[in-house]
Order: sequence, then C-alpha cells, then structure tokens
Amino acid sequence: MNTFVSEYKSKLKTADEAVRVVKSGDIVDYSFCLNFPYLLDEALAKRKDELSNILVRGGMLLQGYIKIIDADPKGEVFSFNSWHFTGYERKLYSKGLCSYIPMTYHNVPSYYRRYLDVDVAFLPVSPMNNKGYFSVGLTNSATRAICEKAKYVILEVNEKMPFVLGDGARNVIHISEADCIVEGPHPELPEVPVPPATETDAIIADSIVERIPDGATIQLGIGGMPNVIGDHLAESDIKDLGCHTEMIADPYLKLWQHGKLTNKRKTTHKGLSVWNLALGSHELYEWLDMNKEAASYPVDHVNDPGIIAETENLISINNAMQIDLFGQINAESNGPVNISGTGGQLDFLMGAYAGKGSASYICMSSTFTSKDGTVHSRILPTLSPGSIITDPRSLVQNVCTEYGIVNLSGLSTWQRAEAIISI
Repeated sequence: MNTFVSEYKSKLKTADEAVRVVKSGDIVDYSFCLNFPYLLDEALAKRKDELSNILVRGGMLLQGYIKIIDADPKGEVFSFNSWHFTGYERKLYSKGLCSYIPMTYHNVPSYYRRYLDVDVAFLPVSPMNNKGYFSVGLTNSATRAICEKAKYVILEVNEKMPFVLGDGARNVIHISEADCIVEGPHPELPEVPVPPATETDAIIADSIVERIPDGATIQLGIGGMPNVIGDHLAESDIKDLGCHTEMIADPYLKLWQHGKLTNKRKTTHKGLSVWNLALGSHELYEWLDMNKEAASYPVDHVNDPGIIAETENLISINNAMQIDLFGQINAESNGPVNISGTGGQLDFLMGAYAGKGSASYICMSSTFTSKDGTVHSRILPTLSPGSIITDPRSLVQNVCTEYGIVNLSGLSTWQRAEAIISI
C-alpha cells in the first residue's frame, strides 16, 4: 500500500471526532474566502453548550452563513473575527457578532508568524495527490503561515476544490503536517457574479484602457468597475497582457479566451499568471485546476510592494467609495461602519508607483444615489466623520471618474484640491 494512503487512512476522522480537540479558551482559524471549513464549522457548532470563550478568525464568508453563529446567536461562546467583510459579515457586525481585524494584506502571514496564536487550524484543501500533497486551493492568502503556527492542524478535504499549481512548497500542505483529516460531501463552491456595467463604468473603463500599452501586466481589484475594465481590455486591440493580481476573477479568464493574456512580456514570473485568491464562476475555478500557466502564491509574495515593483509596466486598478480634497481615499467604510476591508489596495498602490512604467488608478463614479433617491457626491471637502482612510494622500497616484483622470503625485494641497474638483 502507498505510504501516503496508509497515513491518510490513519489520520482520517469524522468532523465530530476531529473538533473534540478544541477546548475552552482556544483560538481557532477558519482560513479565508472560498476555503471555508463547512464540515468542521458545523461540527464545532454542535459543541456550543460544552465550550466557552472560543475566538475564531476567518473572512469573506461567501456562503451566507456560519454555523457557529447560528448556534450561538448572542455570541456567548464564539467570537468571530474577520479579515475582510462581505454583506453577510456586515449583518453580523451590526448585531455585535463579528469584529473586523485591521491589516495590510501582505503582512498577514507575518502577523501569524510573529504575533498571533493558533490553537487549532481548520484548513480546507483539495484532495491529496499521489505524492502526499494537498493543494491550498482557491485561497492561498496566509494558509502556509497558519499551518506552520497552529498547534493542531485539521485538513478538511473538499472534493470540489481544484488542485492549483504554484511554486511548490507555498501552495501545498503535505500529509505529514496534518494532525487529522476530515472528508465528506460539500456544497458547490460559491460563485460571485460580475455586476452589470453602468454607462459611467464604461466611460471610466475606456479612459483607463486607452492608457494601457501592449505587454502591460494587469492587477484588477474587487468590484464592478475593475471587472468592466477587464472586459474592455478583452475587446481591445491590446496584446500580450500579463497577470499579477491579489484576486484572479472572470475578466482574466475572458482575457485568456480572447488571446490577450499571454504573460510573454513580464519581467517577473514570465509566462505565468500570478495570483493569491480566486473569486468568480465555476468556469474560472475549472480553468485554474492544474493550470500550468497560473501560479498561486501566498499574499506575502503576491502583494509584497517590492515584488510588485519588480514587474515593469504593471497597471493597478482599484475601486473607492470616497475621496476628499486632500486626496485621502476611503474604500472600506461608510463613516465608522465597516463595509469591506483594506484588502490589497494599498499594497498595489505602493508597488505600482515604484515599478518602471507602472501606474495605479483609483476609480469611482463622481456621485451615487441612495435608496431614497438622493444624489450624493463621492468627492468631499473632508471624508465623512469616522471614515477609514484606506490610502493616505501621500500614496495616491491617478484618480479616475467619468469626468477624467488626474495624477496627484507631487501636487500641493491646493493643487490637488483643484485637480480633484476638476473630475
């Protein structure tokens, strides 16, 4: 019998058996985004009446529920802490059932290695290959750091999870690193549909696309606007684009399908689409499975501003909610109310500025309309009270609305106020 198969069988437990290791006062890590431990979450929820003071870390809950909170709606036992909010987490936050963890995304693995304790790690993975390795799947993030720091590692094998490729050691977990293994039926991986484009989105997309040269490497942030820009790139005459991005989504698949995504001209990771987490359609997830042209790396590599800067002609495109006349960007809160999180926007802002031929763009419509029909400006004299500054004024480069693009680099406070007012 294959040694790895034998070891696998010896470590295999039911989810209910596996979570018996969790004791009161423990810190449990749930991983991130599409790598959600469905079976272990449900099993841990069953132990609500046996435990106390359990801190759980995770983030970007896309399935719209978390069983430990359903079992503990008053938050008496489980305290959930998130690295990045979805709409579901915002609802939990409003009820006092979820807290946000401020971070700079490329630093998250070092937070674990240097400062954070993990008693038990619930790490969702792909099925094991014949060499005893499990892929970290569609969310690399800080998985390796969590695995290394945890006192006890439980691998939850998700039969729906693609086996993604990368540089080897940093996108896999070996069976020898697991204390136990859980398997069982899983729901389909959540899909995140691309929002329909507005006329304003299309105008902004066109103004940025016309600035992108052949051979550029593209980073697209989360949200409708970056998706529209990806679509416009796919339909353009631009050739030989590259991918170095925190989040790989359907626009990259579309670029590849249109023959635009070749990675031929990249100065780092030539020939490879480099990414950290995936978010999109089942077609995207299938494309990434065993794809030798797409490399998954941890976030301390993908989002490292120094590594980003080594890639020439990198164009970073991200969304924002507000900008003030100083050039400060809020991309994550409504006043003091947390909406999403810092993510990797600041990482790419710093890295793209330093790269040869590179540039960063912060995109937003100039106004938005609230549910009562009132039109509000996203461009304000000062940010709304309590707003979180995602990007400091000293690091913001190009800002784009439907009225044009302005570069704030090196402008005085008065000059930048005039520039921002012009768009």
